[in-house]
Amino acid sequence: MDGDFRAEFVRSPGALKQHPALVLNADYRPLSYYPLSLWTWQDAVKAAWLDRVAIVAEYDEVVHSPSTEIRIPSVVVLKDYVKPQKRVAFTRFNLFLRDEFRCQYCGSKGELTFDHVVPRAAGGVTSWENVVAACSPCNLRKGSKSLHRAGMSLRKPPRRPGAEELRNTGRKFPPNHLHESWMDFLYWDTELDA
Repeated sequence: MDGDFRAEFVRSPGALKQHPALVLNADYRPLSYYPLSLWTWQDAVKAAWLDRVAIVAEYDEVVHSPSTEIRIPSVVVLKDYVKPQKRVAFTRFNLFLRDEFRCQYCGSKGELTFDHVVPRAAGGVTSWENVVAACSPCNLRKGSKSLHRAGMSLRKPPRRPGAEELRNTGRKFPPNHLHESWMDFLYWDTELDA
């Protein structure tokens, strides 16, 4: 056998990379909305084979083994319920999600950083209640001054978000690609058309 066999064997599954599976909890709600809970098609097939998930929807594409043929899962539901975390970790991503990826001073969406409302130099702490998303120009403009001294105001006061609040906020930011088989599960509580 020549070297091309190995290259072709490795390349062929690459076409299937665009077939992620939406992962639902046992209550048929996504494990997370932002980032959306997705598995690779390989992980979804493996979980189905090990009887850890039920396949709810499938793509038209098929994968083969020597003895089995299976359609690629597009939506899987866990057989065991995973209890969502109640405590929200204080991370840059969760902070931006809480603030809906907008500067809390001017409302812009670009060049986001974070800013201490009460500057650390003035005794401000790094906490949910004192840190906000800020664009670079606003962050530079405020510097280590107080809001009053900088002549700036907040769009909304910073506070610790609840886990459910962050999950609901995450639903406002769908990824670039949403397969049609996912829609019934991502927007399960929207109003039905009459």
